Amino acid sequence: MLKKCIRAVLTAAVLIAAITSESQAQYTTDWVANTYGTSSTYVGNGARSMWVAPEGIIYTASLWDENEGGVAIYGNRQNMGSIGLHNEFQGSAITGNATSIFAALQYDRTNGSGWVGRYNRTTKTRDLAISVSATTTQTRGDVITGLATSGSLLYASDFPGNRVRVYSTDGVWQTDINVAGPGALALDSAGNVWVAQENAGTIVEFSPSGAALNTIQMPATSRPSALYFDSTAGQLLVGDEGPDMNIKIYQIAGVSTQPTQVGTFGIQGGYLDTTTGIKGQVGDKRFTRVAGIGKDFAGNLYVLNNPWGGTWDLGRNGNTDIHAYDSLGILRWKLQALNFEGNGAPDPATDGAYFYGGFNVYTGTAGGTFVANTVDPIDYPSDPRIDMNDTQRGQHFAQIATVGANRILVAAGQNPGIFYFFHFNAANGYIAIPDGSLPGTAFNSTTLITGGFCLDSNGNVWAGPDRTNMIYYYPLTGFDANGKPSWGAGIAYATPRSILPLTGIIYLPESDTMILAQGIVGSTDWTSIGTRVEVYHGWLAGNQSSPNPVINLTSANPKSITAAGNYLFVGYVHTVPNIDAFNLSTGNLDTTLINANPTTVDVGSDVDSMYGLRSYLRSTGEYVVTKDNYNESSIIVHRWTPGS
Repeated sequence: MLKKCIRAVLTAAVLIAAITSESQAQYTTDWVANTYGTSSTYVGNGARSMWVAPEGIIYTASLWDENEGGVAIYGNRQNMGSIGLHNEFQGSAITGNATSIFAALQYDRTNGSGWVGRYNRTTKTRDLAISVSATTTQTRGDVITGLATSGSLLYASDFPGNRVRVYSTDGVWQTDINVAGPGALALDSAGNVWVAQENAGTIVEFSPSGAALNTIQMPATSRPSALYFDSTAGQLLVGDEGPDMNIKIYQIAGVSTQPTQVGTFGIQGGYLDTTTGIKGQVGDKRFTRVAGIGKDFAGNLYVLNNPWGGTWDLGRNGNTDIHAYDSLGILRWKLQALNFEGNGAPDPATDGAYFYGGFNVYTGTAGGTFVANTVDPIDYPSDPRIDMNDTQRGQHFAQIATVGANRILVAAGQNPGIFYFFHFNAANGYIAIPDGSLPGTAFNSTTLITGGFCLDSNGNVWAGPDRTNMIYYYPLTGFDANGKPSWGAGIAYATPRSILPLTGIIYLPESDTMILAQGIVGSTDWTSIGTRVEVYHGWLAGNQSSPNPVINLTSANPKSITAAGNYLFVGYVHTVPNIDAFNLSTGNLDTTLINANPTTVDVGSDVDSMYGLRSYLRSTGEYVVTKDNYNESSIIVHRWTPGS
């Protein structure tokens, strides 16, 4: 009898294990847009400046890193911790010496703007704050735009003050050097200071006493954004974020000899070049915006790219792209964090293999591959995605549709009321060309969209204008010869009263299915979902009054919804990172995507954005569901095949 009982228990255990294994095998959990996937290893977001210590330790400064200090530290391609608070630094400038790190501080209500903090490299604590600029009320733009040290001296570019200020490294003011629009700084072997004037395309040299010496006049379109002096070679390396998007190398032969350009590093045109790749495509030497340059004792070169997509507070830029090269210029490795508060929409043209964010394109697994940056600041300087005055803090959330050979991108903010439209064509490759917005003249509308928005898979637009209790359908009418889409006049549908106030719209043209999400009844918060979702099968066929099924959400704080095939996916805020999958035929909760790979990837804490979830049904029957992971600066990718 005992043996029978033991055998029964063992059989049951095997069955349970088999069932559990099958259940877990239904989906996988992965990530893209960051080199590493866990909270202790991930690459910090939004690095805007860099200093490399002689031994090869890398320090980068960011305006905002959700879960770490704003100065990130890397060694041997690994995360070595951080310094300061997540919102302590401006990110605009950083330098260091054997004992200390100096970094521009962010505006705060007590001290204002224009300060530099000194931090002990060993203890990682701040031991001094230096007031550099008389401009103390700047809450958005950069005030301190360059920092450098030489011996016991610290140099700081006071941009609004039109001067480079010189202090001892203990914060005692020494002198000022008058220079218009100072930016990045570098000190040469003789103690002369080189100052980039980015907007003028010049680099000016001053003696240690402040006497004007040589001037490097770069090409008229050049924008010197980063400087590094190589004392071994006697060369000044200049990052150019103008159309060349490369590093220019100047030989420095003494104060009596005009510097001469002796070479470049990187593909001319960078990621915008069309001779070595597709326009917008990034690569080993296809630089985007060069924001930092450094070398170590071994002669290894480090280049910090800050791919385009800066926003008004510079904190949701989300782009860190560090390349390390050996002394021969051969790429050794990369460190990348390419997303902060943004999503990744699976691309139908690649059957979900590529992911489009508001700025970047990704593919692959286990961190993935950075494919392209879709912003061209040279040809399209008015692109709303790089408008520093935009109120949405960046259009990092994408919706994408492929219609024939044409692709449409819509980019919007975290909780948007405005949606920006872009198209692509062969001549511009991966570059998204701005077309207009909703609201905007393209749709003859001035009303914010607070009742939901959807770019459906056929390129049609569905939108709920604020306080109208109407759903507008803008049918796609076609594309011009350059791939620019156009839409017909809006067709209005009354919002079913049972779903008011409306906050979410998803339309699936493949099955003529409309999904409407109710907001929180009695609340003025139109960015969150309540507990009711209605599914209308045959919406364009005439069914706008009989939802079936009605899905009642029972988990707390639903925030973001997406749908594909026969499933609605729901994510939650301030609770869990789980994604619930509801069957659109039955209304049943068929599965919950949690984390099938917890040892390799952290999935974050929640979905703190209206459009943070995206989904796609692949031709293989596999669902690809992505989630914004602002905690680890990545995009989570679940791949699920029902019934597998």
